[in-house]
Amino acid sequence: MSELLIPLDKYLAAGLHIGTQQKTKDMERYIYRVRADGLYVLDVRKTNDRIISGAKFLAKFEPEDILAVSTRQYGQTPVRRFGEVTGARTIPGRFIPGTLTNPEYAKFIEPKVLMVTDPRSDLQAIIEAKQIGIPVIALCDTENLLGNVDIVIPVNNKGRKAIALVYWLMARQILREKEIINPDAELDVTPADFELRI
Repeated sequence: MSELLIPLDKYLAAGLHIGTQQKTKDMERYIYRVRADGLYVLDVRKTNDRIISGAKFLAKFEPEDILAVSTRQYGQTPVRRFGEVTGARTIPGRFIPGTLTNPEYAKFIEPKVLMVTDPRSDLQAIIEAKQIGIPVIALCDTENLLGNVDIVIPVNNKGRKAIALVYWLMARQILREKEIINPDAELDVTPADFELRI
């Protein structure tokens, strides 16, 4: 287990660990316990470790070869900000079929790795990533299936603060891995800057 990237209370305050009332066999190993109200709780330490390994993996790619996608409303601002901070390409909002597979499409792109906010709502992007043979990193909640996911980041992928915090941590870790910022340096934006304003 790695050292926590931020204090435990900050993870908990963002609700990063709060899962759903459903769980899949795929996600069992990331679940810490089940609450009295039936909600599954994710293991924050495992999430922390997966953010570190996911960022290490993404840091091997040129920023323009990374594509981050979020159809889900709460993920759109975090994805956009992630792109601004890291230089990655982003598609916040609707993912048009053929974006990765149809060279005739005006906005056709050829990334080398895909990061999605929710394997269920971002399924089209995942299908296309698999067709062209690129790896998929996904923010996965307790009820997600992992069949087409290469790197799992277990997290409450429905929570506004939780999604923002994960994309902020991923951005910070990637920049640290690439030695663009010092290992203990902070970004000049906060997790709150990654959040959708309502």
